[in-house]
Amino acid sequence: MSSTVHGIVAYPVTPFRPATYEVDHQQLAVLVDRLVRDGAHAIAPLGSTGESAYLSDSEWADVAATSIDATAGRVPTVVGVSALTTAATTERARIAARLGADMVMVLPMSYWKLAPEEVRAHIAAVGASTDLPIMVYNNPATSGIDLSPEFLVDLVETIPNVVAIKESSGDITRMQRIARLGGGEVPFFNGSNPLAFLALAAGATGWCTAAPALCPRHVLDLHDAVADGDLGRARALSGTLLPLLEFILARGLPTAVKAGLAELGVDAGVPRLPLQPLDAAGTEQLRTLLSDLDITAADVPAAS
Repeated sequence: MSSTVHGIVAYPVTPFRPATYEVDHQQLAVLVDRLVRDGAHAIAPLGSTGESAYLSDSEWADVAATSIDATAGRVPTVVGVSALTTAATTERARIAARLGADMVMVLPMSYWKLAPEEVRAHIAAVGASTDLPIMVYNNPATSGIDLSPEFLVDLVETIPNVVAIKESSGDITRMQRIARLGGGEVPFFNGSNPLAFLALAAGATGWCTAAPALCPRHVLDLHDAVADGDLGRARALSGTLLPLLEFILARGLPTAVKAGLAELGVDAGVPRLPLQPLDAAGTEQLRTLLSDLDITAADVPAAS
């Protein structure tokens, strides 16, 4: 099984209304539409940026439906289906398939640290539950489970509908190792914003990122420069973009991106508790970073 997902895979935030913390589905649709019209090659709702861990099962399903509907088939939709249990994860994979997702992304996560054979059984169960292609996701910082390049590549080679890897450990040597182990045939995606240039230059199939919400043209320019083989230009673009990428990662993607969108005049709601809005000092720093990149409210397209 193969997949057409490639390039800039953009993560939308999930907007929550102040005070009630209810999901604002109308605004979610606006945010997803904006990412598509700004040039993202795919949309990936319900990852860590989308605060999936803070949604109930019914909220998760509703956000998946709104996101897929708003994408409207213009680009592929990669839906994060991760949950603490295998039963919940497989159910989410089935729901995503019924709603029209093009791919599901699975981050192994558990209260107890999972052994490799438990991770394999978990991913295999998800694969057996759906015909959709699967992107298996390594992010030890959020899951507490670290998957080696060898293990990840083996999952792609042995579980039929596991077709891609997202590597977010922050270690570029791991992506380089995946590229070597896979002989250039195993699609892998960068999930660590500060490593975008190095990962794309190492042959990454794409870059999974929340950054297009704030700086879509910069992100696309960097991707296109690498794709065109203009590594000098790509390196320069990366250096310009790096302070913002490091900031949103350090301050928490949903918190920082929502604050940045507010600075650009876009309503993205508030983070859901226990997350807090960006503090005044952080907001001022973010305002400066956006200004340094010449990103203003004028860059924001009108809602369709």
